[in-house]
Amino acid sequence: MGNPWKMGLVGLGGSRRSAAYMHHPRIRVTAVCDSDSALLEKAGDELGIPEGRRFESFEEMLNTDIDIVMIGTPVPSHAAQTIAALEAGKHVLCEVTAASTVEDCFRIIEAVERTGRTYMMAENTVYFHFFQNWKRWVREGLLGSIFYAEGEYVHEIRSRILDPLTGQPYWRDRRPPLHYCSHSLGPILDIMDDRIVRATGSGTSKTIMPTGGVGLIDMQVALFETAGGATIKLLRSSVAPRKPEIGHYALYGSKGQIENGRVGYSSDGWIYVEGHPEYGTTAQPLQCDTRDPEAPEEATLGGHGTSEYYLIRDFIDALDKGISPRIDVYRAMEYTLPGLIAQQAVEKGNVWLEVPSVR
Repeated sequence: MGNPWKMGLVGLGGSRRSAAYMHHPRIRVTAVCDSDSALLEKAGDELGIPEGRRFESFEEMLNTDIDIVMIGTPVPSHAAQTIAALEAGKHVLCEVTAASTVEDCFRIIEAVERTGRTYMMAENTVYFHFFQNWKRWVREGLLGSIFYAEGEYVHEIRSRILDPLTGQPYWRDRRPPLHYCSHSLGPILDIMDDRIVRATGSGTSKTIMPTGGVGLIDMQVALFETAGGATIKLLRSSVAPRKPEIGHYALYGSKGQIENGRVGYSSDGWIYVEGHPEYGTTAQPLQCDTRDPEAPEEATLGGHGTSEYYLIRDFIDALDKGISPRIDVYRAMEYTLPGLIAQQAVEKGNVWLEVPSVR
């Protein structure tokens, strides 16, 4: 396969994928970048990066011989850094979501098309093990035609929105809950092989943390219509008092229904298929595990079950083979844009808005 791919990491505060990088035989992390010098030194020491390959300047890191940039900075920086990396001849693996504005989504698409470099958004939920089974069942027609789906991501992260000691806002204070939509929509759209064409949304109250920005909205709900004629409901909050966090998903089809549990991602759910010899009497318990039991031991080191392992493997396989990754630039925007448009719908008074096509 040749030499390993040389990767540079920018944004080291959320380096949870580092174990997944370290255990991929085709990746060698050779540079790190962060504006926080203390964090830069800590991560550099942990990853064994020489002093001369630790950068506070993103532009300086781009001038080195890295092949890939992994972007883990706050979302408002994603578009500018993605485009700069592509224009510097680097491939890009970017944390969710792809961008903060509709305009930036299309600027990234244009940059990928112009430079010919590979872009992938690192949406890990798509790679949860139980979704692979759901996808196969839906493609085989077990549930019939899917006409409705729902995704919920309720994760209390108040301390990441406002500093608990000073009350000063972080960048998430300016990010509406609906903008963080890819954890919910990504696996649903992947399973259904569909895209969103219309969106609306609701939710502006701030009763839990009344002083602050849109990131502190209690709860937001979006409704989406897909190109295939299905309806999807999304529920999002970053402040609602709920432990543990929930990533809940459900699919309703003409033959039956499937869902995971409501106590964390991996809690067991239910399946019912009308007339099925095993699932057709009443709702049957269904194991929903984010971990693939057949994955190698190191696959769990990246976190989030085995999803990080398969995500990184997919990206590197795409580079090695010269093909598009599973969540390429077009799919990334189809996971990102609906939340941006749904928030616009909230601000316009809960109207329905068209979601632009990216293809």
